[in-house]
Amino acid sequence: MPTHQYAQLADAYLQPRIPNPAAPGDRPKFTVPDILSLAMTTRAYTRVVLRLRAQAESEARAFARSHISPVSSRPATRDGQVARRSSSRTASPTSLYSHGKSSSISGSTKGTFQSPLVRLHRAPLLRVFVPSPEGEWLSDSSVVECEAELKRAGVLKMLRVGDVVWDVAVGDEGNLGRMVWDGSYLVDLDYKYSPMGELSPYFHSLAFSPSYFHRVIRTGVNPILNPGGNPIVNLDVSPWGQELAANLQLIQDRATTATPHGTLHSVVHWLHRSSFTIRPPVSAHHPHAYSHSQNLRLPIPNVAGFFIDPGWYGTVIVEAEGTNEGLADFQARCGPGVFPPRADNITSKMRIEKEKGSRCVYRILREKSRPGEIWIRAVREKERVM
Repeated sequence: MPTHQYAQLADAYLQPRIPNPAAPGDRPKFTVPDILSLAMTTRAYTRVVLRLRAQAESEARAFARSHISPVSSRPATRDGQVARRSSSRTASPTSLYSHGKSSSISGSTKGTFQSPLVRLHRAPLLRVFVPSPEGEWLSDSSVVECEAELKRAGVLKMLRVGDVVWDVAVGDEGNLGRMVWDGSYLVDLDYKYSPMGELSPYFHSLAFSPSYFHRVIRTGVNPILNPGGNPIVNLDVSPWGQELAANLQLIQDRATTATPHGTLHSVVHWLHRSSFTIRPPVSAHHPHAYSHSQNLRLPIPNVAGFFIDPGWYGTVIVEAEGTNEGLADFQARCGPGVFPPRADNITSKMRIEKEKGSRCVYRILREKSRPGEIWIRAVREKERVM
């Protein structure tokens, strides 16, 4: 059934009951959508999607094991040193990083899983059906009912942090009815920097691949602030503050901007640019070989229990405004003690205090990013829309 029909039937269910004309002496008849059947179809859909994900990951692990030659099988030379030769390892479908370079498996590779409902390294879009009497915005009681629907579907043990749940009864416009599972509860999207909603800062973006929520959480286009429709991510770059400070440059860059009348102009502007490197974990037994084992994961600095997704391994390039205010904001993001203290006046101190909440907010520059090289731009408090 097309997804837009769920919202139509939910609206019909919430409308006041108007009896159909009946013959004299007969009881009036009410036409009410079968809400239970609609809920059961979404429960079945959710179960199928999660089982397909489990199947895809199982096949990917089996495919990786069958195409990885063990490092310990290298023969030794006469002087006892290990003979170096070109590795016959094929890049694992479960990782975006191999031998310090990014690689991926094409969809036509033999043994890879293909499904229109599930893609590896992407968030699944699960469904529930909960008519909302409050309209497009779900109330607390409606969110609790959505969580209850997941329990009725029997998928709580299969859910993971970052799974997106969509209440199809609300509609299909933008990100209406879409929430993210945090391991225990459903969390609403954040609307500070986008009227369509973005991933909440409650989640650590380094724990997900840069494209994990692509086309699952939709991004809006702003002709002035976000013409490319780039998504918001929440990162704390202070653990790499020294490296960012050492690589900081003030450069000229050419960009395309839109006027209020809709015309495009190519302009040259100044910006601050720096970079840092996230290196994959190295096996203690074979320090010259990058490990694809799930047991060797890189923890997110200062965050207990979360690990950096391999999609972030490589170089992360950070851009900030080329103004004095942009430089001050960039220096604050690098953490205390990285740059010499600034002599701020009362106005600048008030601005810095106001922008504390946005120091971990960036946008991924999709048009520049590629595997092994992720570009992000610092988002300041003045870009808030709500």
